[in-house]
Amino acid sequence: MAHVHITSWVIAFVLVGLAATFTRKGNEKAAKISHMILRVDYLLILYSGGSLFANYMNGSDQMGLAIVKMLVGLWVITAMEMVTIKYKKKYISYGWWAQLLIAAILALILGFGFLPLGILPR
Repeated sequence: MAHVHITSWVIAFVLVGLAATFTRKGNEKAAKISHMILRVDYLLILYSGGSLFANYMNGSDQMGLAIVKMLVGLWVITAMEMVTIKYKKKYISYGWWAQLLIAAILALILGFGFLPLGILPR
């Protein structure tokens, strides 16, 4: 399930970039389509992340860290959604871009570096 989760995150980041690029170029139809696909991808992220979270809750000593990682992951999804919405409405979105960057780095560090299902060696 970790591979599905990682793949869905990569797809989500690509779709956020596409939605922002299409909006900047004035192609509203393509931006809307990529935003809708991104929202469907959120469901895959939540399902696969919930499955990984359930694996940590089955007697793992990393429960606290898994809860923090889950909250940071939800923060990343919220920041992605707010970036695409603010960009579409032509509002200033620098704060949300910064939050997305910070939250994504935290999620990657927690997921790959500290939790046992990550891919980095200890």
